[in-house]
Order: sequence, then C-alpha cells, then structure tokens
Amino acid sequence: MLVLGIESSCDETGVALYHTERGLLAHALHSQVAMHAEYGGVVPELASRDHIRRVLPLTRQVLSEAGCTLQDIEGIAYTEGPGLAGALLVGASVAASLAYALKVPTVGVHHLEGHLLAPLLEPNPPVFPFVALLVSGGHSQLMEVIGIGQYTLLGDTLDDAAGEAFDKTAKLLGLGYPGGPALSKIAQLGQPGRFTLPRPMLKSGDLNFSFSGLKTAVLTLAKQHTLDDQIRADIAHAFQEAIVEVLTKKSLAALKQTGLSRLVIAGGVGANAQLRDAFNHAAAQKKFAVFYPKLEFCTDNGAMIAFAGAMRMEKQGRPARDFPIKPRWDLESLVNLA
Repeated sequence: MLVLGIESSCDETGVALYHTERGLLAHALHSQVAMHAEYGGVVPELASRDHIRRVLPLTRQVLSEAGCTLQDIEGIAYTEGPGLAGALLVGASVAASLAYALKVPTVGVHHLEGHLLAPLLEPNPPVFPFVALLVSGGHSQLMEVIGIGQYTLLGDTLDDAAGEAFDKTAKLLGLGYPGGPALSKIAQLGQPGRFTLPRPMLKSGDLNFSFSGLKTAVLTLAKQHTLDDQIRADIAHAFQEAIVEVLTKKSLAALKQTGLSRLVIAGGVGANAQLRDAFNHAAAQKKFAVFYPKLEFCTDNGAMIAFAGAMRMEKQGRPARDFPIKPRWDLESLVNLA
C-alpha cells in the first residue's frame, strides 16, 4: 500500500510517501523558522497561510522523487492533532480533497504517535514492547508501548515540557528564536561545574516531570550575573545538564518499573547530542537497548505521519470525506487495535 503523509500541526510542512513493502520512498519538509523568528515565536495565522502555500508543491516534489503519480496513491494520512487548529485544518482539508478525488481512504494520525513510531523507520527498528520517552516542544511523556495503538501513560509533565523549558531559558539568556538549538550549541562551550541548578522532581517517587522551576532558577541566576558570552554558555551548560539528568533517570526508572529492556527516544529534544550521549552511556552500563530516529525525523515531518498512517490503515480506514481535527488530543485516548 502506498500512503501519502501530510504533517501541518505547527510551523513545519512535511509531506512523504511510504510504501508498506518498499519502505519510505520520498519525503520533503519546509520549515517556517525564518518567518516566525521576526516575532520571537510561532504566529498561528502566518503558520496556516504558509502551510497553504507549501503543501501542494511539496506533494508534487515527493511524487516526482519517488517516480509516482497521484493515481498510485492508495491512502492518505494527515496529522489530526494535537496542534494549531488552523494549521491542522490545512493538512486535513488537503488530505480529504485529494482522497475524495482519488477515491482512496484517509486516516487521521496523532502527532505524538508519529513521533513515537518514527524509530521504526530505521534499518534496525525496535520491536514491541518498549518504553518511549517523548520529548518535544510541548510534551515530556513516558509511555509503555505494547503495539500500534496500545499505549499506557507512565509519566507526564506537570507544567513546562523539556522543549518549552529550553526555548524559554534561551529567551532569558537572549539567544533568540528558536531557542532550543541555540542553547544546546552554546552549552558545548560552557564550563562544567561553574553553576549548579536544581533537578526538579528527580526524587518524587513517580515518573512525572516539572521544568518550570528550573526555568525560574535560571532567571534568578541570570539576574545575579552580567550576561557575557561565557556566563551564558556556563548557565546553558548547567541547564542542559539538569534536563538531561532528569530525563535519563526517569527513563531508567520507567524501564525498571515495566521490566522492559528497550527504550525509544523521540521528539525534537531527542536530537540533543548531550541527551543521546547520556542515554548511550546508560545503556552500555545498564544493559538495555536504546533507539532513536534519524535527526531529520526528530522534528516534525511527513515521514512519521505516512508511516503511522500506513500502520493504522492496514487495519482500519476512514471515509474520504471525513477529516476531523483535534487541537487537543490525549495519546492514551487512541482506540487499541485488535
């Protein structure tokens, strides 16, 4: 089955073609970072308008690269939620229109399910069951994954997610937008041990996260010093060190609690080099397997939506004119597939 995937939940337009026997055939992505940087964050109306401009040219591009035509498409997957309502409507309406014209089924994909399953696109994919750490701009969650559509929430963020904390801390340090990558870059130049920041909820006895207090601690520290380049780098290093320790230890606790030996790291923060180093080191010591998607599939992309949609479409389908969106959508609410 050849499935077209469309991702338009926020500020990146992603389109991809996935074949259930041949694998990922082509994918393309347009990022809106440069457009939103002027405003210091995502402007929803601008995001929606840009998705409208990009989605059809990107679709033509992936079809050309894969050597396929519209008539070869057997199903269309799109991001149903969560995300910006206007942005989601662009992808959903394009998917429904194409599906109606081509007389093929559509399936709405949960954005986080796309991230969670992205490592299955790799040559050496994890097998079920496994624990997944989903760390992105708006989510920090630990999930027990038994199979497609079978997810149990083990831990969630109580306030700011790790990605939000990265972006807000970067703004406090005057690093601009997008803040996460900029903070990670200067953290490499920081002096280890110069500053020590709290590890929120590290000893809470559960698997939940809280990072708003860490951001406040950075604000207090920043007010106590003149922010030259070295001080910024030292604070960034201490901040990233705290985030990485919390994410690593909570994930190890999740593995122990579930008795599983496979861990998937997914989402934008999963591209962080220090985080990957920490997990690789822990995996070597504790004898568990850790899996990541390619760096290009850590951020929002059409490939993960096409893949997740193909997996679901093998078991279910939706009428071509059905295109709901869910700006707010709990991953656990997905119906388990038989």
